[in-house]
Amino acid sequence: MNSKKYLWIPRVVSSFILCLMSIGVFAETKIAILDFELKDLTLAPRIPAEIKRTASIKPLLEAELKKAGYVIISIDPKSQENADSGFGYLFDHNDIAANLGKQFGADYVLVGRLHKPSFLFAYLMGHLIRVSDAKLIGDYVSEAKGPNQKLTVKAVESLTVKIDNALDNRYSPPAKQMQK
Repeated sequence: MNSKKYLWIPRVVSSFILCLMSIGVFAETKIAILDFELKDLTLAPRIPAEIKRTASIKPLLEAELKKAGYVIISIDPKSQENADSGFGYLFDHNDIAANLGKQFGADYVLVGRLHKPSFLFAYLMGHLIRVSDAKLIGDYVSEAKGPNQKLTVKAVESLTVKIDNALDNRYSPPAKQMQK
């Protein structure tokens, strides 16, 4: 009779462990995306159209990552500016970028750059840094040919796929539209 008295304990313990494991599965991945920098090496650098395109990348990337269920952590421009010691500093210093992300509760921080070596193409570059140990877990490049906004959107989608592949694998890029 006494042996039957405690038969429920393994079931309760098993259920408890299963619940704890489920919490980990559904934990939200929090990503902070810093403002992208423009590194324009052309003969007519930093024209208004390129500054506008560079400013559009962060909101486009945030929207794509939100669609995949990631939590976007906002870092105000002043805090980013205070952490930055000059052009390319956060891009080259994972520890400083990770500390900035940690201040705002992010799991990961993405430091980005629009690198424009030519009028014909530009590269969206991103460093994905894990905040907990300041480790660079992704160094991404997506090409955007020409200044066309539609091509910039496609490059952002490509960058989103690369980021998601390193994290949770839950992003589905928009289907290619049939050309008429």
